[in-house]
Amino acid sequence: MSVYMVTWNLNKERGNYDQARRAFIAHLERYPNIKDSGLESVRWVESNATPAQVNDDLKLKLDNNDRIFITKVNNGERQGWLDKNVWDWINARV
Repeated sequence: MSVYMVTWNLNKERGNYDQARRAFIAHLERYPNIKDSGLESVRWVESNATPAQVNDDLKLKLDNNDRIFITKVNNGERQGWLDKNVWDWINARV
């Protein structure tokens, strides 16, 4: 299994922004994941899929003007200021 950081931005100007946001997050939450209380549109997800496969899956709930970025979290190659429970979750999987 790999851990990926997923960050996204949905176009807030669309008429159904709240519904689209809920649908995207529900779709993302099919993966084991965790979020930090200070980062609204960032999640760490666990998956056997490649970054491209996760991207293709999550893009099913995005419009062409939305954005998404996915990167693998590597052991010993990460640093940041996150909630302790987020670090514990990441460290247990990487």
